[in-house]
Amino acid sequence: MEGDLQRRLGRNLRSLRRARGLSQEAFADMLHIHRTYMGGLERGERNITLKTVERLASGLEVDPAELLADHRPTGPF
Repeated sequence: MEGDLQRRLGRNLRSLRRARGLSQEAFADMLHIHRTYMGGLERGERNITLKTVERLASGLEVDPAELLADHRPTGPF
C-alpha cells in the first residue's frame, strides 16, 4: 500500500531513538533539523531522500537498511 515504507521508517526511527534514550527534540537538535520535521518523519508523513535516511541512520549508529526493515511479527497469531 502507498506510504507503507514511510510509516515503517517512522516506526523504526521512533523505536531506535527511544531505545537510545533520546527525546524527539534532542535527536532533531543533534541532526540540526526542526523538531516538527522529526515528528513528521516518525508519523510517516514525510517523503524523504536516501541521503536523509543515511543521515538519520548515522545519528542512530545503525545501518540505513535497519530503518527500512520490517520488524513486525509474522505468522499466525
